Amino acid sequence: MPSDSFSRMDSRTSESESVNGAESFLSTSPGAASTSSRERLDSDSSDRQTRFVLPGSAGSPPKILTFDEVRDAIKNVEDMQLAHEIAINPDFRLQPYDPPESSLEKRIKSIMHDIFWDHLREQLNADPPQYDHAVALLGDIKEGFTHIISKNNQKALDRICEVLDEKVIRQQAEQGVLDFKAYSSFIIQLMAKSCAPIRDDEVNKLNEIDDVVLTFRRILEVMDLMKLDMANCLLDAARREVITHSVEYEKLKFNEFLKAYPSGFPATEAWLLRNKCIDSNERHAKAITLINAYMEFLEWNTENEYPEIMSMDLERLQELAGRALRLCCIASIVAIASSVPVIGQQTANRLGLLKQVQILLENVKDNKEIVEAIENVWLQVKSVIVSKMQEKEQTLSVDSENTLKDQILSLSNKEAPVRKLMWRRLIAYVRLVKTNKTVPPVPPGYTDLTDDLQSLASTFKRLTVYNYSVFGEHCEKILDDLSKPSTTAESQTEPTTSTNEVKTSDAST
Repeated sequence: MPSDSFSRMDSRTSESESVNGAESFLSTSPGAASTSSRERLDSDSSDRQTRFVLPGSAGSPPKILTFDEVRDAIKNVEDMQLAHEIAINPDFRLQPYDPPESSLEKRIKSIMHDIFWDHLREQLNADPPQYDHAVALLGDIKEGFTHIISKNNQKALDRICEVLDEKVIRQQAEQGVLDFKAYSSFIIQLMAKSCAPIRDDEVNKLNEIDDVVLTFRRILEVMDLMKLDMANCLLDAARREVITHSVEYEKLKFNEFLKAYPSGFPATEAWLLRNKCIDSNERHAKAITLINAYMEFLEWNTENEYPEIMSMDLERLQELAGRALRLCCIASIVAIASSVPVIGQQTANRLGLLKQVQILLENVKDNKEIVEAIENVWLQVKSVIVSKMQEKEQTLSVDSENTLKDQILSLSNKEAPVRKLMWRRLIAYVRLVKTNKTVPPVPPGYTDLTDDLQSLASTFKRLTVYNYSVFGEHCEKILDDLSKPSTTAESQTEPTTSTNEVKTSDAST
């Protein structure tokens, strides 16, 4: 990772002779210092203020930020949606900013960059050479290294400041001994030692460019990627602290909201009441109620209103429900197809069929879309089975084909026996993951989908645990209030717990 990458520099104590030669030359300081300021172009391709895209969340648009703004945003999280997104989504990443294709900004940026590099080439090819742009460029690269290298590596930063000292560079230019190629070699060596491993190939390719102007142009492009890596590294490093502060911040905002709306949240109350567990152990009853309530999101009845406390995660919950539905249907289809030996007894054939079914159902979000897609799924399953049987000089009988067709087409109904069984297994697994610290083995029928099922369950757990951290006290207060006016009818209500539920003493587990 970028923050650790200069340990690569520290560990590489011996350098090649060419690098030693470059550093020896670059560290010379002929002549007197010049006090003239370096010239810049406002739109030069060094992009001194490298910009990143901070993805939008909860319907909010993305934001365009500079590196310093990213650092401030992470350090002083005051945007509740941003804090929530960082805390909930481990894959939340900054993206490189590039203006939309064919946009005016894109055209202007491209033109100005080309002008800068053409002008740099003209200056270097002049007789005698001119170095105003070259000096400015090296100064921007030095500044760029401060965004790439951790401040803990002061020794490395000091060495960069020493070699890329503007006064020394300008003195060399005035004396006619400035070797721009030597500086590019030094910079590439630094980048190789300080980049994340994912950038090694891109940095190594810089040495293959003979044209010095193209070399520096590509250096700046790779440096921008390295800045992106560092910005995301900062985000990852701050995630735990952000989560801690985010919970307290959201609780504070929620309590302020409660004061403004003393009538409470009717949809949240209805949600909890639907899943209310009756048990003599009050704490256990609350825990099971909350677990049941959170599990309801995976099979949500659209006639019910979503609880207000999940408003920021509504889209995420709907996406998780869609993922659960797809996994269940894929597992059911493959289970049915596996009754044919050429699929069930041949791992490669089974996995090949599974991938094709995944592609056919990749955009399915609800049962209506399952109904619309199931016919095409059957035709694909039939095609694969017939093809694989022909390879073995076998044929699919009419009766077997009709049985397979009926079973697969029946999966459009959530009450179909195979789909119902697979759904129970999926829900039981997600529930086990949510209520246990260790990850249980995946249930039968999901072995080939282990990664997908584990990802679904861990994401669901992360989301609901965080929600409970913020709103758990309020939910338990609602449950206390619901329990106070205990009526005769209520006391005769059957408990919602079932024999296969995992008991827990804390819904936030």
